[in-house]
Amino acid sequence: MLVVRPARPADLPALERLASGATPRLTNLPAHRDRLEERITRSQRAFSREVEFPGDEHYTFVLEDRERDEVVGTATIRAQAGAREAYYTYRQETLIHASQQLNVRREVQTLSLSHEVSEATLLCALSLNARYKGTSAESLLRRSRLMFIAQYPERFSEILAVAFPGYLDSEGESPFWNSVGRHFFARGYQEMNHIAGVRSKSFIAEVMPQFPLYLPLLTPQARAAIGREHPAHERALEEMLAEGFTRSRHVDIFDAGPVVKVERERLETFRHAAWHPVRIRPAQSLPDAEPAMVANQKLGDFRCVVARYALSPTGQLMLSPEHAEILGVEEGRAVLAAPLALPAAEDALDEGEL
Repeated sequence: MLVVRPARPADLPALERLASGATPRLTNLPAHRDRLEERITRSQRAFSREVEFPGDEHYTFVLEDRERDEVVGTATIRAQAGAREAYYTYRQETLIHASQQLNVRREVQTLSLSHEVSEATLLCALSLNARYKGTSAESLLRRSRLMFIAQYPERFSEILAVAFPGYLDSEGESPFWNSVGRHFFARGYQEMNHIAGVRSKSFIAEVMPQFPLYLPLLTPQARAAIGREHPAHERALEEMLAEGFTRSRHVDIFDAGPVVKVERERLETFRHAAWHPVRIRPAQSLPDAEPAMVANQKLGDFRCVVARYALSPTGQLMLSPEHAEILGVEEGRAVLAAPLALPAAEDALDEGEL
């Protein structure tokens, strides 16, 4: 039985393993014991705090396999990406260079430093044990955060964003970093990845050029990497696009990975989630039904599982005693349920502002 719940101090060794095993290594999930310990403490404060609007809260969740008694995944929500310091990205833009005398008009693609994503809520730091990748566990871990946001909208921004790891070559190097950042830091991608994980990415923006980068001046490899996700995250990106996210004009300042965003009310999870009172019945008596994410309505004791979306004629959600126990709900209590399956993604570029 798999369940998503808030992280607690006893999960620290598991978070260390998940951080070390992330592909590629994530700057927002550093394999650094002190930083991970701080993350858990900060998350516990966020879950216990009364919040009326988003700030610097970080909510860290873990995916627990109850049968193995093992934490096998983790994911985080940053209530406001730039609450403490600006969250920098590169914004893709087009400049027009024209001369009437020479009868020349050229459109040139550029990248400009931006902190527009700072106001968004950021879904980040997701890592999953390799045994569970490609299963419903992956969707549960990724999208259970949306079930939490749906219950406590005042804690989060109207805009949600996800920054995906960028493309790396066969040597584990970032073509974009080697063409841009390395000129200003004289350090390789992997070394800077570690430093950025322990500190933050804001210091990179402080040193990078403040003027637009003209793409024709970058290497072909760097240009090809802009907005391209790491191969290990292709399925994750597809699922977020199916959820309702769209590609924005923003990319990561470090490796040029894509940033996707959405107005949260457009999410498939939000549109199809519904509250149902619980009816507890033996597992063998439950009718066949499509799987759904089911979450309780307890802030600090939030739980989300995958169960069958089996409704009684009166609209009650029928749960097995085991699921009811894990969720901590009694008969008659309401739970939030949303279908686990998503429609096919439409990979579109969002033309609006973020």
